[in-house]
Order: sequence, then structure tokens, then C-alpha cells
Amino acid sequence: MNRLKEKYRKEIVPSLKEKHNYKSVMQVPRLEKIVINMGVGDATTNSKLLDAALVDMETITGQKPVKTLSKKAIAGFKVREKQAIGCKVTLRGKNMYNFLDKLISITLPRVKDFRGIPNKSFDGRGNYTLGLTEQLIFSEIEYDNVVKVRGMDIVLVTTAKTNEEAYDLLKGFGMPFKK
Repeated sequence: MNRLKEKYRKEIVPSLKEKHNYKSVMQVPRLEKIVINMGVGDATTNSKLLDAALVDMETITGQKPVKTLSKKAIAGFKVREKQAIGCKVTLRGKNMYNFLDKLISITLPRVKDFRGIPNKSFDGRGNYTLGLTEQLIFSEIEYDNVVKVRGMDIVLVTTAKTNEEAYDLLKGFGMPFKK
């Protein structure tokens, strides 16, 4: 069993149950999924960039990404309708916990001048979005193989009803929020 899942069951659930006065263990919020999205706007002119992004995403997550398609044509950006403009991965279960563990303990501490992640990036429904500026902070990515440095969005989807519950849940997992 994964280290974070074990920590959730043994430490986080009892502490959240006590703090928020839940009557049942089933009321305690949990991490549902992690969605990682990488926009590749340059794919409109060079499709090889999208292929490189797909390879990077698969290397980082260990799961095959899905191409995201544009919903409508935007002439100013030279985007046609249903054109591939990015990729995303949805992690659940074991893969989700493995990725979160790697993100908290290995990846985020590697960021230069890291002082914690912002605690204002909650959406009001208990979900947290984290934006990264480059994929190079992941230890699996080799600098020599990178075609272009890209950012990505990591969305942690929880079953929490409020931002405070989600904050307490992620803090229990060990997310390094700013003080």
C-alpha cells in the first residue's frame, strides 16, 4: 500500500473527523483524482512539439496522455476547430497517490527559491490548482531530451465541500503551503 494512502487512513481521517465534527468516516473529504494539463499552443504550426509534450507527460506520470482538441476556430491564433492543442492525464487510485507523493517529497523541493505553494489557488468547491512553469523540475525528465520548456497545470480534485476542508486535507498530506 502507498505511504500517503496509509497516512490518509491512519492520521488524516481521524484528525479531520475531529476538527470538522464529522459523524461518519464517509463524510471526511478525500482526494478523488489529479488532472495534469499541458497546453501546447505551438502545435498549430509544428505537430512535433505536441508529440514531445506527450512523451514528457507520459514520462512524468507513467500513464498515456490524451490529446486535447480545440472547441472552436480562432483565426487570430491560427487555430482550427478540433485541432490538437495540448494534452492531459487523469490520475486515480495508486497512480494518483504515487504522483502526489513524488510531487510533495521530490519535485517541489527541487524548485529554485522554493518558499511554498500559494494557499489562494482553491476554486471554492474544494479543488486546488497548481501551475508549474517548467517540466524540468521532475527528476524523470532529462534536460538534453527536452525539445521546448513548457509549463503545466496540476489540479487536485477532492470531495471537500469548502476550501478550508480541502486545505486541511492537503496540509495533512504534507503539501508545502506558504506560511
